[in-house]
Amino acid sequence: MAVDSLKITVLGSGTSVGVPTVGCHCAVCTSNDPRDNRLRPSILINYDGRNVLVDTTPDFRAQALRARIDHLDAVLFTHSHADHILGLDDVRPYNFRQKGEIPIYAAPDTMDVIRRVYQYIFDGSKRESNVPQLAIHLLDGGTFDLFGLEFRPVPVLHGSATIYGFRFGMAAYLTDHSDIPESSMEQLCGLDVLFLDALRYKPHPTHSTVERSVRTVEKLAPRRAFFTHISHDLGHERAESLLPPHVRLAYDGLEIVVGERQES
Repeated sequence: MAVDSLKITVLGSGTSVGVPTVGCHCAVCTSNDPRDNRLRPSILINYDGRNVLVDTTPDFRAQALRARIDHLDAVLFTHSHADHILGLDDVRPYNFRQKGEIPIYAAPDTMDVIRRVYQYIFDGSKRESNVPQLAIHLLDGGTFDLFGLEFRPVPVLHGSATIYGFRFGMAAYLTDHSDIPESSMEQLCGLDVLFLDALRYKPHPTHSTVERSVRTVEKLAPRRAFFTHISHDLGHERAESLLPPHVRLAYDGLEIVVGERQES
């Protein structure tokens, strides 16, 4: 189903340890370019007055304050690694404001980890303090509707693990991937906006490189592509200058209107 407009806000474009990296004094970690300051990877999808979050990073509170997120309608999880789930407790203020549960969506294995990490949320015990109020929805790989927009989980390989990216309308967000199966590539045709993992130039066992992600863009031919999950090996200005014109590095705070016409 079509929506009136769809905006993506990059809440974080960094790798699991963020940039600057603790204890590091390299050129990127000490850069004065604000685009080289990268919180852990996450996006906010806004359409028809709804806010859908992809992943709750350890930086979520700071991300939500910076982006002025005043309500939250749903959370999608790509996988269960710490840099993607450890901000979940910080959704509590939205429960207070909205006076209701927030639906969360994840694959069964990811939800199992979330239940273990946040046992206090789900064990049903009476507590003296508040805990997040969440409604669990398990993803089985099929498409699902959220407030009039169809979301499609897209399986990708993160090393030996299979995790999810998501396609929604004319956009797709794939983070933390080392390979994209051919069956998933077929689900990513005809996009306006495509986000891909591009950790660094040097190969990594669980993440894509800049070169590999450029090749993926060439195969899928989206109108625009943005690289995310970026390490301190890439300085924004230099790395972006070497990319094709329709491929950019994401940066924290970047806002993208899907389907927006570009000036020639």
